[in-house]
Amino acid sequence: DSASNGFSFKGIKDYLDCYQSGKLTPSQVAQNIIAVLEDCDKSTPPLRAIVQWDQEQIMLMAEASTARYRNKCTLSYLDGIPVCLKEEFKVVPYHHRVGTVYLGTEPETEDATVAKKLREAGAIIIGVSNMHELGTGTTGCNPNRYHKIPRNPYKPNHFTGGSSSGSAAAVAAGLCPVAIGTDGGGSVRIPASFCGVVGLKGTFGRISSHGSLPLSYSTVSVGPICTSVADAAIVYSILAEPDPLYPYGLKQPKATLSDMCAPDLKGLKLGVDWTFFKACDAEVLSICEKAVEHLQSLGASVVEVSLPEMEELRVAHVICILSEMRDFLQPDFNKHFQEMNLDTRANLALASQFTALDYITANRQRTRSMRFLREIFTTVNCILTPAVPSTAPRIYESDLLSGSSDSSFTVQSMRFMQLGNFTGIPGLVVPIGYSTAGLPISLQVMAKWWDEAVLLRIGLKLEQFRYQTKKPSIYYDILA
Repeated sequence: DSASNGFSFKGIKDYLDCYQSGKLTPSQVAQNIIAVLEDCDKSTPPLRAIVQWDQEQIMLMAEASTARYRNKCTLSYLDGIPVCLKEEFKVVPYHHRVGTVYLGTEPETEDATVAKKLREAGAIIIGVSNMHELGTGTTGCNPNRYHKIPRNPYKPNHFTGGSSSGSAAAVAAGLCPVAIGTDGGGSVRIPASFCGVVGLKGTFGRISSHGSLPLSYSTVSVGPICTSVADAAIVYSILAEPDPLYPYGLKQPKATLSDMCAPDLKGLKLGVDWTFFKACDAEVLSICEKAVEHLQSLGASVVEVSLPEMEELRVAHVICILSEMRDFLQPDFNKHFQEMNLDTRANLALASQFTALDYITANRQRTRSMRFLREIFTTVNCILTPAVPSTAPRIYESDLLSGSSDSSFTVQSMRFMQLGNFTGIPGLVVPIGYSTAGLPISLQVMAKWWDEAVLLRIGLKLEQFRYQTKKPSIYYDILA
């Protein structure tokens, strides 16, 4: 619980306080959300955070939760909490379109594991959120007829980041305090950073991705986007466990939140490769350096580390993720080429140029990079970097019609993300301030495999660095 000056996002605790005090019921909250969902897509420009929702479904879950509060038999801290899931996940009864116009022609009849777990926890699923078509980009720009371009709640003429674009926009705009995304090249952490909220990419395999489209099976992790680190910890603790339907995570150690609430950071060693760290815009660098000093003032020590072969890693990650997507989407590319967005076609066409030899060499690089990290994590508890080297880019008129394809931006936006995706280590992004233009800036903390607890511990302290939270220009207070 933190005292705040002025504006603060409404988080899980605010919802629970309302329910437990009887000030509001989950049913009343659901009615407010339905009114807001109708409103936010009539606004100019439309928010386009949630792309499919169903009034009846929302009310059914809310009424069941209201009855549990009445009978004092709630299921978890997420009981009655509004959540949304990226359209990459199967969620009954919505269409599993994954950002396209041609997939998911019939409503889903089976939930993805995370959707099922959220239902079992009593959450109110308010719908599925917008995404970059097939997760192939980092802007969130999706001009097709079902999706349109989600707007950044801080500056509606700027992108949200991608590919979990609608998930971050929904949380930042107050539609729900929790959203679920997937992250194969920064797809949770980039939009969370651009929209000024918290994003956690779990260790590869930590949270089941069964029931999401298996676009890239070796780089994608699932994680929550929330308004606070504490909320990310709650969602993580409910979703993180082995799933018999998802073999990659079966051998994981038990998820803990040990020492998360320690009063300081004494004894923690924060690794920084300053050459790598400084490869970002001046405005981003200046605030990120101050945030590192803040962590030092709480007792942590900063240790200079060298992250070797980052250029090789960058290329190898792109080869792996695009080769795996191209492999999985081969039938789509042949059959639905004309229905794909232009940037999707370009990326998949590029992917077809990689050879089996490229893919094998890239995976050898992965083994090397994981070995380097294993050594680095014997000397430090985590690695710090800026989240994204720049703030959210502008949306141009042409983007609304034909989409946006800017490879140099894609490469730049993933700079600090690829290490986590390629080697499977967990990463957390926490908003630490704003650019002079009022766009959010975040810092990233990465830790060794399965050590999400230390990320959350550092993240809680990082939140205290930002002395003020700016209110997004699009913001709905569901509890008002």
